[in-house]
Amino acid sequence: MSQKFKIELLEEVNQFLNGLNEKARDKIIYNLTKSQIVNDNELFKKLNDNVWEFRTLHNKTKYRLLAFWDKTHKTETLVVSTHGIEKKTAKTPKKEIEKTERIMKQYFNAKK
Repeated sequence: MSQKFKIELLEEVNQFLNGLNEKARDKIIYNLTKSQIVNDNELFKKLNDNVWEFRTLHNKTKYRLLAFWDKTHKTETLVVSTHGIEKKTAKTPKKEIEKTERIMKQYFNAKK
């Protein structure tokens, strides 16, 4: 099967992943890879017009990597993951979504 998109992890995501235990980190990375191949709302879900989240449940802990799409290159689609959180509430906190939107604006401004 072919990948539907590439994933770029920003530094804050790497720091988040490095702070987790190995099994949680491995499950998140497995789910990232799987989400590139299959369409599954349990793995990759749209939160609003611009922000998506990679979703992982491991040992009753919900992990989320927030992300946005970069479709500026016509040859490949890129999903940029901005940061990760351990989700403790039913909804993804608004401030986390706003943080991703801020980073997205900075990202596209830097590309111009």
